[in-house]
Amino acid sequence: MPFDLSYLDPASDVMLDPATGVRRSILPGGVRLLTQTDRSVRSASIGLWLPVGSRDETPAHAGSTHVLEHLLFKGTRRRSAMDIAAAFDEVGGDSNAVTAKEHTLYYGRVRSADVPMAVDVLTDMITASLLEDEALATEREVILEELAMAEDDPGDIGYETFLADALGPDTPLGRPVGGTVQTVTDLSIGDVRAHYAEHYRPENLVLTAVGDIDHDELAALVLAGLRRGGWELEDGALPRQRTATAELPTVTGRPADEVSALIPHRLERPTEQNHIYLGGRGLTALSEDRHTLSVLMSVLGGGMSSRLFQTVREKRGLAYSVYSFSAGYREAGLFGMYAACRPGRTAQVVELLGEELDRMGGEGIAQEELDRAVGQITGSFALGLEDTSSRMGRLGTIELVHGRYTSVDETLARIANVSLEDVLQLAARLAGSFSTRVEIGPATTP
Repeated sequence: MPFDLSYLDPASDVMLDPATGVRRSILPGGVRLLTQTDRSVRSASIGLWLPVGSRDETPAHAGSTHVLEHLLFKGTRRRSAMDIAAAFDEVGGDSNAVTAKEHTLYYGRVRSADVPMAVDVLTDMITASLLEDEALATEREVILEELAMAEDDPGDIGYETFLADALGPDTPLGRPVGGTVQTVTDLSIGDVRAHYAEHYRPENLVLTAVGDIDHDELAALVLAGLRRGGWELEDGALPRQRTATAELPTVTGRPADEVSALIPHRLERPTEQNHIYLGGRGLTALSEDRHTLSVLMSVLGGGMSSRLFQTVREKRGLAYSVYSFSAGYREAGLFGMYAACRPGRTAQVVELLGEELDRMGGEGIAQEELDRAVGQITGSFALGLEDTSSRMGRLGTIELVHGRYTSVDETLARIANVSLEDVLQLAARLAGSFSTRVEIGPATTP
C-alpha cells in the first residue's frame, strides 16, 4: 500500500522504499528531506522546493513569486551574482529554477564530489539573498522581455489564454505565472521582501536528492547551510501544511457535438496558421482517475498512432501539428486538444477534434489501443526515471502534491490496471465538458 506521509511523526526517519533506497526524514525547523541513494552513478540531482506559486499571490502582486525566483540568483551576503553563476559552471554542473502555479523549485546537478558546494550555494540563495532594489530594477527588465517573448509565441500565449478561460481569469490558478506587464512594473522591492518573509521558511522547505549521496551526510550539509544563512531551526518543529483554497467558479460544459457553436476567444496575430485550443475542466492532480486520463490522452492525441494524428493529419492532411493535453492541480484540472491549420480549415478541424473525443465516449477504444497506450506510458515513465533529475522531481511532487509515497512498481501497476470501461466512462464525461475555445491567428479568415 502507498505510504501516507501525513501521519508521520515529526521526529521520524522512515525508509519509504527499501528496494530502491528512498528515505524520508524531518529535520529541525520542520525541513523535509527525501533522498534516493544510487551508487551506480557518480553524480547527484538536488532540489529545494517551496510550496508557493503564482496561485498564492494577490491580484495586485501577480508575478511576485517569479520575480523573487529571479532575484535569488542576484547575490547573497557571501556571494555575488557572478559567484553564483560561476559556482556550477566551473565544475561542469548546472543549476536553475522553476516557478509554477503551486510551487517554486531551485535545483542543481553536479558530480558527487561537488555536492557540498551545490548544497552550500542553493541554501545560501534561499536564506541570505540581498533582495536589493537595484537588482529588481535590472531583473524587472529581463522579466518584461520574457513576457514579451511569450507574447510572440502563439503556443505560449494560446495555452495561457486557454488555461485562464478554462479555470477562470480572475482565479489564482487562472492568472499567468509570470504576472502581467502592469503588475511586474508596479512591483516594489518591499512587496518582494514581504512575499519572501511569508513563504521562505523552514517549515515550508522540502529538499529532494537522488544519486551518489548519503542521506545523513546530506542532512548535515543542509542544516549547516540553512543555519549559516541565518535560519533558526527549532527541534521538533512540524512542516507547514498547505491550506485549502476557495473553490473555482462552476463552469457549465457543453457536449462535443456543440463545439462548433462555442464562441472562440480570438487573439489576432500576424501568423500564417490559426492555432486552436479546445477543451474544458478536467481532473485534479489527486484524482483517482488520473492514470485513466493518461491512457485516454495517449489514445486521443499522444503520438503518431493516436486518433487525432491519424484522423486530422494522416487521413485528411488538415494540420501538421495536432495533439491532446491535460494538466492537474490540487483543486482543479483541465483537458484540451490543439491543432494548427490554415485559417480556412478551422471549422473542419474544430469539428473533427470534438468528434474524436465524442466517439471515444460513445464507443470506447479497442484493446489494441489500450495496450499501445499503456505500453507508451509505462515505457516513457520508466525510461524517464533513468535520469536522476527526473527521480528528484518525482520525490518533490510526491511530497508536495500527493502526500503519500507510491513506488515506481505500484505506479506502473496502476497504469496497467486501467480498463476499457474506465476509459469509456471518462471519455464520455469529458466529451460533455467542453467550455473553452481559443484561437490565435490572422485578423481575417478566408
